[in-house]
Amino acid sequence: MPARTRLREEPRGGRSGLAGAAREGSPEVWPGCPGDWLRSDPSLARRAPGGRLVVIPLPSPSFNFILLKSLLFKLLKWRVRLQKGVLLISESLKQEVESFCYQIVSDSNNQKVGILQSEDEHLQPSVSKKSDTELSRVTFMSGSNKMTFSKKPKRRKYDESYLSFGFTYFGNRDAPHAQCVLCKKILSNSSLAPSKLRRHLETKHAAYKDKDISFFKQHLDSPENNKPPTPKIVNTDNESATEASYNVSYHIALSGEAHTIGELLIKPCAKDVVMRMFDEQYSKKIDAVQLSNSTVARRIKDLAADIEEELVCRLKICDGFSLQLDESADVSGLAVLLVFIRYRFNKSIEEDLLLCESLQSNATGEEIFNCINSFMQKHEIEWEKCVDVCSDASRATDGKIAEAITLMKYVAPESTSSHCLLYRHALAVKVMPTSLKNVLNQAVQIINYIKARPHQSRLLKILCEEMGAQHTALLLNTEERWLTRGKVLVRLFELRRELLVFTDSAFPLSDCLTNSSWLLRLAYLADIFTKLNEVNLSMQGKNVTVFTVFDKMSSLLRKLEFWASSVEEENFDCFPTLSDFLTEINSTVDKDICSAVVQHLRGLRSTLLKYFPVTNDSNTWVRNPFTVTVKPASLVARDYESLIDLTSDSQVKQNFSELSLNDFWSNLIQEYPSIARRAVRVLLPFATMHLCETGFSYYAATKTKYRKRLDAAPHMRIRLSNITPNIKRICDKKTQKHCSH
Repeated sequence: MPARTRLREEPRGGRSGLAGAAREGSPEVWPGCPGDWLRSDPSLARRAPGGRLVVIPLPSPSFNFILLKSLLFKLLKWRVRLQKGVLLISESLKQEVESFCYQIVSDSNNQKVGILQSEDEHLQPSVSKKSDTELSRVTFMSGSNKMTFSKKPKRRKYDESYLSFGFTYFGNRDAPHAQCVLCKKILSNSSLAPSKLRRHLETKHAAYKDKDISFFKQHLDSPENNKPPTPKIVNTDNESATEASYNVSYHIALSGEAHTIGELLIKPCAKDVVMRMFDEQYSKKIDAVQLSNSTVARRIKDLAADIEEELVCRLKICDGFSLQLDESADVSGLAVLLVFIRYRFNKSIEEDLLLCESLQSNATGEEIFNCINSFMQKHEIEWEKCVDVCSDASRATDGKIAEAITLMKYVAPESTSSHCLLYRHALAVKVMPTSLKNVLNQAVQIINYIKARPHQSRLLKILCEEMGAQHTALLLNTEERWLTRGKVLVRLFELRRELLVFTDSAFPLSDCLTNSSWLLRLAYLADIFTKLNEVNLSMQGKNVTVFTVFDKMSSLLRKLEFWASSVEEENFDCFPTLSDFLTEINSTVDKDICSAVVQHLRGLRSTLLKYFPVTNDSNTWVRNPFTVTVKPASLVARDYESLIDLTSDSQVKQNFSELSLNDFWSNLIQEYPSIARRAVRVLLPFATMHLCETGFSYYAATKTKYRKRLDAAPHMRIRLSNITPNIKRICDKKTQKHCSH
């Protein structure tokens, strides 16, 4: 079958019909076709001498219908097929069709004919001035003879008679907007119709609907209306509803609540509040806010993605960063990896969540490294900027964490590794003499005897209430949560009288509650663990540096020496619980107890020195640069000269007393870049694993046994990040903003 030339007419609104054809492989646009052709007419084309293609409008009001009749007979002769608005012409008849169409163009009086030049020329209209009815545009598709068009939007003109409806024009005179002279509201160009203007006047300003044009003209000429209007961009209801949906979803993620709380609780409560404070009309607008379960989940992912995008931008421009990582299992059995990062940004050192990922396969060191490395490569973050990697001290010496850190050092050769100082402290305080260790174990057995039996716990509560005790329950001791040890022992000692009444002779440890020597040792353990817990808590928190931790440990070492000396002198004022109990029983401490206490205190000091060795740190100038009188070994001559200039500045000295150590050095990057960057690099490493421990607590509270299928990574990004998402930017990226249905 011979090849066919395809000339297609695309459907469009209003009047239709368009003629045109294109040279194959030559896409062009011709903007000058009339818009009053019949809908069902096909397009014809003719190649004129010189390589021109003539675009023929069929038919127009000025078209010669005698020629049209001749054309119809020719079409029947050529056996042209018309299928679904597509004219199919045999290739063998193409030359004859073109010749006949060229004659039609020559005889036609219609001058609105576009001419497509050869491939190296531009398409031009054949008339010098375009008519106002030329509302269509032809687009020739490359590689085919297919032709499409799009209708040029119609622009309404402003008429002076519209002032009788209270409207003047605003903006361009050729395509103006309608502006009400009473409320200054600006309507679109499509509203420049008498019916729409009259409707605005009657609905919005019913009191002025009977006024004549002179009233509105006087109002228009007033001094207030002569001021140039200030266009005010107001969000539509859909945009406001979408933005409100993001705000509510953000707070749901921060609270760790279920997604369904938005539609089941927050929206009904908001409607009730608005209805009581305003009226029902405003309350109905709350229904437009999208807060379904799936919508809130999508919003949280969008918010987390925006926070991650901002974090990646910061990391790409920072000078260096340090990492903190840990791995644990969640309620559904997944191995979850948390990685935090510390970096300098905007004259301060920031801490943020780098990633929260579940390890799909084996939770090995290689898998942990691959998870972090893929994130780095995906976002083009340089490993060379890594300064230090902090991990669990008990697991970093061997196992998967050690393997992951080794692989990180391979890709970041200049980075170091450090062990969490909180874990060091927890391991050090476990060492104690046998006599005190036995008392601690027996105390835990008494607590477990009651806490493991709910009936016993209820009876103890009733007894404590009847006896007027300060507390009604014991606290459970766990090895993992070592900070509870001091509180557990204090609570047990405070309820010793109630426990003595509660326990019977059948309980084997009931005699301990009547033994004064046992109670004296228990009182000492309650005091010493309370003090150790206070030190441990002071080392937790954000932006804790190595200098802060070692200062706390130095203070604790001096206190331990002081406490041991006081006990040797039989002075127990530094242990309030033990001192009050001695006063209560009007007794003294036996020599055996004193020697056990002194042995414990001195052994604790030696163990802490083992885990926190005292070294001659060459970076002491970072802690206080104003005490340096000799060039530190870690500084070159040029940096030491900058340090001298810095310490000689009185304003810098004043800022040192007002700012934290991190902010002090971060603010000096612009003025003293070399020495300040060295100091920031020293301050970047994490001292503790506090952020990972806090992160896993939030994770466990968010992903509970009732929400095992939840993807908690976006929630953790929002809850554990210091970056606030830009909700306005997120909404602007959305092309469509739908209200709730």
